[in-house]
Amino acid sequence: MVSSAVRDCPSQTITMPNLGVFHPQVVHFVIALLVVGVLFRLLALFKPSSWLNPAATALIVLGALASYAAVKTGDDAHGPVERVPGSRDAVVEHEEWGERTRNLFLAIAALELVGLALAPNRQRILHYGTAAIGAAALFAVYETAEHGGELVYGYAGGVGIRSGKPEDVNRLLLAGLYNQAMLDRRDGKAESAAALMAQLGARYPENPGVQIMAVESLLRDAQDPTAARVAVDRLQPPDSDVRSQRAIAMLKAEILLAAGHRDSARTIVEDLVKQVPTNARYKAKLDSLKG
Repeated sequence: MVSSAVRDCPSQTITMPNLGVFHPQVVHFVIALLVVGVLFRLLALFKPSSWLNPAATALIVLGALASYAAVKTGDDAHGPVERVPGSRDAVVEHEEWGERTRNLFLAIAALELVGLALAPNRQRILHYGTAAIGAAALFAVYETAEHGGELVYGYAGGVGIRSGKPEDVNRLLLAGLYNQAMLDRRDGKAESAAALMAQLGARYPENPGVQIMAVESLLRDAQDPTAARVAVDRLQPPDSDVRSQRAIAMLKAEILLAAGHRDSARTIVEDLVKQVPTNARYKAKLDSLKG
């Protein structure tokens, strides 16, 4: 009979910890262990030694266990990535290849462990089989990694969103706006590039690099040196930020040159050359202004 104490105890759900944060680290161990393990297995067949056989078995078994962990951490990590519009099919494909890799190497690892109990001649026959299957299974490893790379670099899967921290998401947005502006500029879409750079400038007022790029866009994309001159005068980086100060000085020279004030532009660049006489960019600009 069930005691009243047990009956009255509310049911509790055991929640497994979310291990998605460890997925990038785990998958690299999987690739290294499995690739080296299969290579050792192949080497052991053609160059028998006292250590290659056990090393191959150990690496394949460890890699198979790591692949199980990789699938678990990947399942935990996929939520935020899958919610990014347009990424779901890529996520599913990566997961399917990951599961194939796990299943194949768990089977190979089981065969390797069975081989430990066999006589040497039968063990060698089994190892021919695990080597052949392992070599073929490395294709699944490659496909899993290739689709994972596509998910990260093609769909920004996990980039800036894995942690959920506002600063990470902000960096993702900054990178997206900047790179789209550069693409638009390259494709001759100056108006679109200028709009994106203006959005960047408005969103990141405390970032000196962004502010400098926004002013440069007024000159380069919007073709408005007057507005650029007004905006550049508002930039006030701290005295300790020498790099930004020099970038602003160079930008002022470009703005003055665009406005027809060649001598004033040359004076600014001459001062920059005095500050950093080894800077080839400053020297080349000064030479062009002297011509």
